[in-house]
Amino acid sequence: MRLALDQARVAADHGDVPVGAVLVDPFGDIVAAAGNERELASDPTAHAELLVMRQAAQALRSWRLTDHTLVVTLEPCTMCAGALVLARVSRLVFGAYDPKAGAVASLWDVVRDPRLNHRVDVRGGILEAECGALLREFFAAG
Repeated sequence: MRLALDQARVAADHGDVPVGAVLVDPFGDIVAAAGNERELASDPTAHAELLVMRQAAQALRSWRLTDHTLVVTLEPCTMCAGALVLARVSRLVFGAYDPKAGAVASLWDVVRDPRLNHRVDVRGGILEAECGALLREFFAAG
C-alpha cells in the first residue's frame, strides 16, 4: 500500500485525484504501478487500476491476471471493479472506502457478485486513514 500511496502522490503532483495502484504477482513482486492520469491524458478511463492492469497485461503478454493482487488507495468504482472481474484478478486490497462511488463495498459489490463468472477476494481499509487523508487534502486545496 505504501507504493500505491507513492503513486497517488505523483498523480496529485500533475493535478489528478490522488489514487495510486500496484499489481503484485504471486511471489510478491511488483508487476506494474500507476496513479490516476485522467487530467494528464485527457482520458476519463485513465484510472490507476486500469492503467496498472493494462501495463501488467502487456508485460505478462496475457489479459488474465489470475493469482495477482491489485493494491489501490481507494475503493474501486464500477468501471474498475468490472475490469478486475474481466481480468480475473484474484485479490483486491484497498485503502479508503468510497461512499459516493465505491463498487466493492460501499454502494455495490461488483467483484463478488455470484452472477458473474469470476469473484475477487477483497480486503479493505488498509492504511485507510492515510489514504483518506491524502484525498481530503487534495480536495481541500482545490
